Amino acid sequence: MEETKKIKTSSIKEKTSDGAKRKKEKEEERAQLRLKLRSYDSKVMDKSCHQIVEMADRSGVRIVGPVPMPTEFHRYTVNRSTFVHKNAREQFEMRFHKRLIEVMNPNQKFMDFLRELTLPTGVDIEVKAI
Repeated sequence: MEETKKIKTSSIKEKTSDGAKRKKEKEEERAQLRLKLRSYDSKVMDKSCHQIVEMADRSGVRIVGPVPMPTEFHRYTVNRSTFVHKNAREQFEMRFHKRLIEVMNPNQKFMDFLRELTLPTGVDIEVKAI
C-alpha cells in the first residue's frame, strides 16, 4: 500500500513540474513591448501601423495587433458672439483615434527600426516595456 502511494505522489509531482514548465513558456511568450499610437487622422495612423507591422514581419518578430481602441471625442461649445446672443453657439469636435500593438520578444533589429522610425506629423507613439 505504501509503495502505491509513493508512485501516485511522484506522478503528481511530475505533472506539476510539467505545468510549471508550461507556465514558464507562457511567461517567455508574453508581450515585451506595448506600442500605443494616437492620431487625429485615422488614415495616416493606419499607414503608420502598416509600416510597423511590415518591419516586424521582416525582422521575424511576432506581434499582436494593431488593435483599434475606442475613439476619444473632445467636444467644445463656444458662443458665436462675444456677449449678447446666448442662443447662437458653435460646437466643435476633436477625435483621437488610437491603436495598440504588442510585440512578443523583440529582437535587436526591430529595436533599431523603432529608434529610426519617422512617423508622419500628427501621429504620436508611446513605447512601454512590460
